[in-house]
Amino acid sequence: MAFLEGHPEAHILQTAPWGDLKAGSGWRARRWLLRERGEPRAGLQVLIRPLPLGFSVLYVPKGPVGDWQHPEAFRTLLAALDRLARETRALWLRIEPDVLEGELLLDLTAFGFRPAPPIQPRRTILVSLEGEEEAILQAMHPKTRYNIRLAERKGVKVREAQPEDLPRFYQLLRQTAARDRFAIHTFDYYRAAYERFVPHLARLWLACYEEEPIAALMAFAWGERAWYFYGASGDRHREKMPAYALQWRAIRWAKARGCRWYDLWGIPDEDPEVLEAQFTTRRDGLWGVYRFKRGFGGRVARWAGAFDRVYFPPLYHLIRRLGIA
Repeated sequence: MAFLEGHPEAHILQTAPWGDLKAGSGWRARRWLLRERGEPRAGLQVLIRPLPLGFSVLYVPKGPVGDWQHPEAFRTLLAALDRLARETRALWLRIEPDVLEGELLLDLTAFGFRPAPPIQPRRTILVSLEGEEEAILQAMHPKTRYNIRLAERKGVKVREAQPEDLPRFYQLLRQTAARDRFAIHTFDYYRAAYERFVPHLARLWLACYEEEPIAALMAFAWGERAWYFYGASGDRHREKMPAYALQWRAIRWAKARGCRWYDLWGIPDEDPEVLEAQFTTRRDGLWGVYRFKRGFGGRVARWAGAFDRVYFPPLYHLIRRLGIA
């Protein structure tokens, strides 16, 4: 959709390539554009996930986009989503606006929505890319600056990955997942992400020591923002700080593209005071990545969250009680 492609504030999850990527995981994408007096006003991409017995669920990740927070505009978009819900026998519609907490102007409960568990991280760190590179470095924690330079002194080299590097990237990702106990997608998923987004909207980098890939990072960019989605590190040479070298390369790439913000994508959903009081002792969940990410400066931000519009309440409540969604 040209509206989304040309909108500087659109989130990468609202783009057509993202919809195509999710198609490989069983989703289908539909898109709508709201015009007013012939001019585009708002739009959205909705993902449809088929369920057994002919049911489905609908999901609008980080959308709608544009001037949608006026009741009449949202009501028009919602009418289109309700028609799709009837067509697909959707149990519920979940929307997760790309809006910071406190900046959601609409009362979504007045439109039949209820708060729901977020699918995307609720809290993140946003690093400003304004100013010169040296200013960005100076905004970081001194230890982070030290580790960026240490990686270079230790001989870590960062290079762009090629298609033939994807198996090694996935191997590193599997090692990271096993060590830090989190789930990952299949190899085909990451290969599809690479094919759909690199080089125009993403980069995959490898950090190498003596030609051996020891860590990897994949970042995405759209409009004025970039996002750190996938990172991996092996079990060897971690003391050479390859992850710091990779983040600095990604930040510099995003800035060179004209991005204003680099989103580190996901930290514990705790108030800043709690984060700072407990990050040295907590090891569970996202606390490990928070210790790493906080060093790059930026500000802690919290999104408005997710909201469900329920079409089949009994099935919805049963699925929620079972912890499936």
